[in-house]
Amino acid sequence: MYTVQSFSNNYLVRIITKTNDILPLVSLQGVYPSLNWAEREVWDMSGVFFIKHPDLRRILTDYGFSGHPLRKDFPLSGFREVHYEDSTKHIEYDALELSQNYRVSNLLNP
Repeated sequence: MYTVQSFSNNYLVRIITKTNDILPLVSLQGVYPSLNWAEREVWDMSGVFFIKHPDLRRILTDYGFSGHPLRKDFPLSGFREVHYEDSTKHIEYDALELSQNYRVSNLLNP
């Protein structure tokens, strides 16, 4: 959904469209230059691809980030664990392992 407002012409335009993983949207950045960062944010967080966008790259996450955090198929804890290692004085990335040991099922009182 786009919401675009023109102060000089005093109008508000709301464009609602549907898309999926296969169908990209045509960028409106050529018509409304202020949509540049908004479309970049939508692509970065949700994975919606815009055709004819001049600078479609990540804006809120790191450039090496994989996935799109606002999608339903993205895990809540992410794919990688980030921590600072004192011995090497660097930030380290490890694959995330989710342990199921702490999950308790009580069949008598669910």
